[in-house]
Amino acid sequence: MTFQLNLRSICVAGSFLALASCSSTKKLSAPNEVITVMEKTNGYFMHKWPDAGKTIITNKERPSNIWTRGVYYEGLMALYAIDKKPAFYDYANQWGEKHQWGLSRGIETRNADNHCAGQTYLDLYMIDKNEAYIKDIKASIDLMKASDKIDDWWWIDALQMAMPVFVKLGVLYNDTSYFSRMYDMYAYTKYKHGGNGLYNAQDHLWWRDKDFVPPYKEPNGEDCYWSRGNGWVVAALVKTMAALPASDSHYAEYKQDYLDMIQALVPLQQPTGLWTASLHDKNHFGGKEITGSALFVYGMAWGVNNGLLDRKTYLPIITKGWNAIVKDAVHADGKLGYVQGTGKEPKDGQPVGFDSTPDFEDYGLGCFLLAGSEVYKLAGGK
Repeated sequence: MTFQLNLRSICVAGSFLALASCSSTKKLSAPNEVITVMEKTNGYFMHKWPDAGKTIITNKERPSNIWTRGVYYEGLMALYAIDKKPAFYDYANQWGEKHQWGLSRGIETRNADNHCAGQTYLDLYMIDKNEAYIKDIKASIDLMKASDKIDDWWWIDALQMAMPVFVKLGVLYNDTSYFSRMYDMYAYTKYKHGGNGLYNAQDHLWWRDKDFVPPYKEPNGEDCYWSRGNGWVVAALVKTMAALPASDSHYAEYKQDYLDMIQALVPLQQPTGLWTASLHDKNHFGGKEITGSALFVYGMAWGVNNGLLDRKTYLPIITKGWNAIVKDAVHADGKLGYVQGTGKEPKDGQPVGFDSTPDFEDYGLGCFLLAGSEVYKLAGGK
C-alpha cells in the first residue's frame, strides 16, 4: 500500500510541489553515478583515517567507537551492501577489532550514543557469524531489559542510535522482549519526556529534548524543530520498520509516525532542494545544510523503494534533494561541505559553509552514504 499526499497537504504545499515538478526534468543520477560519488566521499574519509582505531581529538580526546563514528559505519555498511568491495568490509572489521567489539563506557552504559556502534557489530555478525562481535552489545541491552527503567532516551537523536540495535537483536534471537522494551522506551520519548512527550502530533515533528518544548520559540515565533534531530527520527523509524516483523503490535504506529513525518517534511523543502537547520524558521541559520537533508532523502527513498510512498509524487522531491547535496556539498577530493557540527539546535556548529569543517567529519558522511544507498536502488541499481 502506498501513501500519497492528501488534498489538504497538496493545497498547503502547492507552490512547493510545482517547484518540485519543474525540477523533475533534472533526472536522478544513474546507479553508477551514485556509486561513484559515494566511493569518492568515502575514499576521502578512509584516506584521512587509515587507522580505524585512532582516537578522535577535538576539544578533548575521545575513543573512535563513539556515536559520530558509529553513524559513519552505518553508512559504510549501507555502501558495502550495494558495493561489495573488500576494502569496505575490512575497514569496518578493523574498527570492531581495534575496539575489541566493545562499547564506549562499557556494557553497563545505558546511553544510546554508546550503543550506536552495536549496529555495525550486528551487521558484521550477520556476515561472519562470530559471537565475539555482539557479545558486549547484547550484554548491555540485556542489562537494560533486566531493569524497569524506560526513560533513557530523553533526546530524539537516541532513537536512531539505539532502536536499530534492539530490533536487530530481537530478530536475531527470535525474542520479542527486545521489541517490547524498544517500544516502551520509544513511547516514553514520544508521550512523556518534556512533560507531554517530544512529538508534536499536530505538526508531526519532534522537539529535540525538553529544552525545546513550548513555550520555547524560534525567532519567528514558531516551534523549534531541528532538522538533523528530526532526520535521526526518520532514520530510526526506517531502520526499525526495515527489520521489525510487520506482525509486531506496534509496527503500525511506527509506520504511521513515519508517514506523518514524511508528509510534514514535504512543504519544508527549500527551492535549493535542501532543508534548513530550523525546519519552521527558514531564516534562523537558514543556509545550506546537508545532514538533515540527507536523512530525509534517505527516509523518502527508502519509502518509495519499499512501497510505502508513491513514486510519482516523491521522485521529484528526492531527486531535487539528492542532486542538491551532490552538486553543492561534494568537494573535488570527496570532502563534504555544509555539514553542521555537533549540537542540538540550529545555532550549534555554526557557521556552516562549503569550506567549513565540522568538529567531526564522520557522521555527516554516514548520513550521506545512507541516502546514497537508497537513491542507488531508486535509480535502478541492484
